[in-house]
Amino acid sequence: MALSNDDILNYINNKKLIIRPFEQKILTGNGVDLRLGNEIARLIPTGSNDEIFNSRNENVRKWYQIEHCHDSFIIYPRECLLCHTLEYLKLPNDLIGFCQLRSTFARMGLLMPPTIIDAGFEGQLTIELIGSVFPIKLYIGQKIIHVTFFKLITPSTLPYKGKYLGQVKITLPKLEEI
Repeated sequence: MALSNDDILNYINNKKLIIRPFEQKILTGNGVDLRLGNEIARLIPTGSNDEIFNSRNENVRKWYQIEHCHDSFIIYPRECLLCHTLEYLKLPNDLIGFCQLRSTFARMGLLMPPTIIDAGFEGQLTIELIGSVFPIKLYIGQKIIHVTFFKLITPSTLPYKGKYLGQVKITLPKLEEI
C-alpha cells in the first residue's frame, strides 16, 4: 500500500523514516521529490569495443570521471552518468521506496532506470541518468527524482545490509569477486 503525504509525515515525525535535510517543499501528495547533489560521475567511453568492462573484479575508477559541481552541470546526448541525491534517507524495515524520474525531465528525453530503495536502506541514493538527444543543463538542488513509499504487509526480516549501506555522495559499482 502506497503512503500519502500524511502517512509520510507521520513516519518522519515518529522518526521511523529519516530524510535529511527534510523541507516541506519536497513533500508531494504521494511521495517526496529528491534533489540533485553536487557530485557526478561520467562514464568515460573508450572509443573502442576492444576494451571490455569486466563485471567481476574490475578497476571501476578508470571508467568514470568524477566531478564536483558548484551550481550546475550538463548531461550530453546519450551520455550515461551517475548522480546522487542531496537527501540522506533511512528507511525502516516496513517501508520500501520506488524511484522514478520526475515527468518534467522525462519530457525532455532524459532517462533514469527505475530504482528500488530496500527496507532498512540508509544513505544518499546514487542514480543513473541517461542523456536526451540534446544537451541539458541540470542544477544542484533541483528536484529531479520522485520517490513513492510502500508499506510492507509485515516488516522485512532481511533488511538491507548490503555493500551500499551508509553511502554518501557518488558510490561507484562495488563489484564482487568470484
